[in-house]
Amino acid sequence: MKSLKTILGLLCGFAGGLAIGTFIGGLIIVLFTDTTFEEFISKYYQLDFAVGAVAFAVGIVSLLISIFLLILLHEAGHLVCGLKSGYSFVSFRIFNLTLLKENGRMRLKRFSVAGTGGQCLLCPPDLPVDRIPTTLYNLGGIIANLVALLVVLPLFRLDLSPFVLEFLIIFCFVDIIILVLNGIPMSHGNINNDAGNVRLLRHRPESKHGLVVELRSNALLQAGVRPKDMPAEWFEIRHDTDYSSPFEVAIPIMAASRLVDMEQYEDAHRAFEELYSHRTEIMGLYVKEIQCELIYTALVTGRFERARTLLDKGIETYIDTYRKSMSSKERIACAVDLYLKEDYNAAYATYEKLLKNRKRYLLQGETDSDLALMKHILDRSK
Repeated sequence: MKSLKTILGLLCGFAGGLAIGTFIGGLIIVLFTDTTFEEFISKYYQLDFAVGAVAFAVGIVSLLISIFLLILLHEAGHLVCGLKSGYSFVSFRIFNLTLLKENGRMRLKRFSVAGTGGQCLLCPPDLPVDRIPTTLYNLGGIIANLVALLVVLPLFRLDLSPFVLEFLIIFCFVDIIILVLNGIPMSHGNINNDAGNVRLLRHRPESKHGLVVELRSNALLQAGVRPKDMPAEWFEIRHDTDYSSPFEVAIPIMAASRLVDMEQYEDAHRAFEELYSHRTEIMGLYVKEIQCELIYTALVTGRFERARTLLDKGIETYIDTYRKSMSSKERIACAVDLYLKEDYNAAYATYEKLLKNRKRYLLQGETDSDLALMKHILDRSK
């Protein structure tokens, strides 16, 4: 059954791609030539099948190459503009491949974030928050995509082969989409695009503070520093926190996570319950993270019914999906096995697996914290 579904999916995808490719190709020809849409359809039916098949294959390959190159250029733009603004390198990710500096050497690891094709993370300069530049760093990707478009457009004046022209048209088409999606301020599910971040950071100084703390914390976690060992003043929670701002809500989330690392479980549970009460305002990815930690703190404080209520199918799938890239999901799975399933052996096996694979994870400080917390609850349950 699984194989049949896979084959049907591929066939549907091929048919859909053919239809979309034909439509886009026809639209481009109609817009940029003297050919009418009726003439295009007529010529399309007269087209040699072999030529059409090659053109279709070139279109698909061009689309995939364009997406990869333009995401790479976009993140490289953030990197260059961030370094120009005084930031230091932390990590550079394209899809699930992440380049990072570890113990003075560059390493490649696998790490993914839902809803993103890439991410360039840098550490802000050691300056007061109000003096740290953020605009150029956030606009770097847009600038890179705009430069790419300006470089490619003059090539259309050359006498190019049809397939090269096809690639350039698709490249420009994808680039324009990326420019629109990132260059016009907008938000989807409380996640701002690059231009939206620039607007938010200009109007909400509190959001700028949250961004700076988030970037600095990420750099320390990657360097092996645990949350409990970070400066407490970074995580002071404001009474007027805008929970719809991913930068501002990051502060109370990190503050609650720090309480977990300090094993102040009752305080951590109350903090995560307070965050969860604002779940309609908070971006979806953060809500899942809050729900995961709420399950953990409920379990370690004996609130088993609360944990069962929170552990729905959706969150179980989320935990399973990210166990290979986020060590915290192994910790939560360990607690579920230990407290809800009452299976000490399975919980201990999860701990041993994480201990064995600890160097595979991106955030070594988080991994060290999770291992220590897992050992604590396992020792307490003997």
